[in-house]
Amino acid sequence: MRMNFWLAIIPACLMLAGCPTTPPVEPVDSKPAVDDAGATTMPVDDDAAGRGSEFADDAQSQDAIRRNQRIIYFDFDQSNIRPEFNEVLAAHARYLADNPGERVRLEGHADERGSREYNIGLGERRSQSVRRVFLIHGVGANQMVTVSFGEERPAALGSDEESWAKNRRVEIVY
Repeated sequence: MRMNFWLAIIPACLMLAGCPTTPPVEPVDSKPAVDDAGATTMPVDDDAAGRGSEFADDAQSQDAIRRNQRIIYFDFDQSNIRPEFNEVLAAHARYLADNPGERVRLEGHADERGSREYNIGLGERRSQSVRRVFLIHGVGANQMVTVSFGEERPAALGSDEESWAKNRRVEIVY
C-alpha cells in the first residue's frame, strides 16, 4: 500500500519539476497586436508618453497624455493607490466611462520578494485596487478584467530597490 503511494507521487513531482517558471519574452514591435482577450494593443513609447510635446495645453490633451501612462506603481508590500496616480486613473476612467465599448485588462505584478503564492495574491489585490477606482468613476464592471502575474513577468531584472520598484505595478492594457 505504501509503495503504491510513492509510485503515484514520484511521477507527479517529476512532472511539476519540469514546468517552466517564467514565460518566454516576446520582442516588441510597432504593429498593433491582438491579445488573448481579443483586445487590440499597441506598444507605448515610455519616453514619449510623459512628454506630450505634440499635444496642446487644453484639458482633452492633458487627458490624452495621462491615458498614455498605463503603468501604476505601488510601494513595497502595498496595494493602495499612491496619490500621484489619482489623475492618471481618473483620466483612464473618464475615457472608459465615455466609451462603453472599450475593454481593459488590469495586470497586477509584484517584485521577487515573498513566496510565489503571496505575490500572486498581492498582484491581485493591486489590480483590484485599480478596478475599484475605475468603478467609483463610473466604468462598467463588464469593461474590466483583472489578472495577477505575481513575480512572473518582471519589468526589470535585478535584485535591487530600483528593479523591485519597477516590478511593483499594475499595467492597464486596452
